[in-house]
Amino acid sequence: MKFRKKIDTILGISLAIIMGIMVVNVLWQVFTRFVIGTPSSFTDELARYLMIWVGVLGAAYISGRKMHVAIDLLPTKLNKEGQNKLKIFINCIIILFCFFALVGGGIRLVYITFTLEQYSPALQIPLALVYLVIPISGILIIYYKITDILYKQL
Repeated sequence: MKFRKKIDTILGISLAIIMGIMVVNVLWQVFTRFVIGTPSSFTDELARYLMIWVGVLGAAYISGRKMHVAIDLLPTKLNKEGQNKLKIFINCIIILFCFFALVGGGIRLVYITFTLEQYSPALQIPLALVYLVIPISGILIIYYKITDILYKQL
């Protein structure tokens, strides 16, 4: 569980740093647009990519902290053993989804954009770097759900 807490801390700090960079970036955009009169060319694209990273990594963070939105109508109708079995089943479904959609699909997307040498228009960074957050987030969610099942943190 110490390893999980370290991952939580690193992920939380990373999200805070990304949000800080995004705030400074947007403030720079507003400053250059309204004070200088010539908007910066890269800030819009950078804000978009940072928002993608915050959203996808944030989903992994929230999943690990068990702060996501859930409909608990069915679990409240079950006894404690039934609730635990249902939570294990739900975590297994989440693991399968993350494995096939986020990790598998994300790796494929990163590979295709890397192979095709696609670059962002303004920043000229490989789009594979932008999309790399998808499989990373999938791996993190899978890790969180496996540890939830193994350590009975349901």
